[in-house]
Amino acid sequence: MTIHEQMSLAGRVALITGGAGHVGRMAADILAELGSHIVILDNDRKAAETVAQAIQEKYAVQSIPIVVDLEEDNFVLNVMPVIQKKFGRLDILINNAAFTGVSGLKGWAVGFKEQHVDTWRRALEVNLTAPFALIQSCVDLLKASKGVVINMGSIYGVLGPDMILYQGTSMGNPAAYAASKGGLLQLTHWLATVLAPDIRVNMISPGGIFRHQPKDFCERYIQKTPLKRMATEEDLKGAIAYFATDLSLYVTGQNLLVDGGWTAW
Repeated sequence: MTIHEQMSLAGRVALITGGAGHVGRMAADILAELGSHIVILDNDRKAAETVAQAIQEKYAVQSIPIVVDLEEDNFVLNVMPVIQKKFGRLDILINNAAFTGVSGLKGWAVGFKEQHVDTWRRALEVNLTAPFALIQSCVDLLKASKGVVINMGSIYGVLGPDMILYQGTSMGNPAAYAASKGGLLQLTHWLATVLAPDIRVNMISPGGIFRHQPKDFCERYIQKTPLKRMATEEDLKGAIAYFATDLSLYVTGQNLLVDGGWTAW
């Protein structure tokens, strides 16, 4: 098999949670470019429809939106029947949706003593419980296609934070974010062994992605990064293409850190 053949996703179907967000849009674009049909799952109807339409207009693939709230009980009941009816298969699942360090939640981007238990629970529901439930609901379709699960993690699922980075900004690094991403990493390891050999399960853990954060934060972050810049969504394309395609047929249970060398110190 040639490299081009290994990279082809022609006829396959990918489901991307948080598909209308920054990383989700990029993931949809690269997988569609490689030939996959795309399912955009998001809680923002207009944004999901816009991304799905743009993918269809740009590439010769089908793309549909599914609008759900990952905090709702039994949200999976509104996902898999749609995919089964429309495509009859699922090859790639990317668990990308998450509460992040800049999500506007009460008791979130604040000091440890001010962080709310209710917000902790909400973050774990979206960042960890929802991926578990979605993988569980997809497992038969993924087994049938010898499919792939890609969980989107974070360097803060591996390392503790340096709070000096956030001084003088409205940003933060909540305990729930780190705990949920660390939990997702261990779930990746667990699933990689339990679902093998039928399903490969891997994780991608980005470093800080530039989104016009405060200047002081960016300067401090870049100073600690060997490659001397923050990431962009484009930096994740290669990692997603690698894990989603047959280039990684003998790779499972791995966490690829795309962090500019942050964790190499």
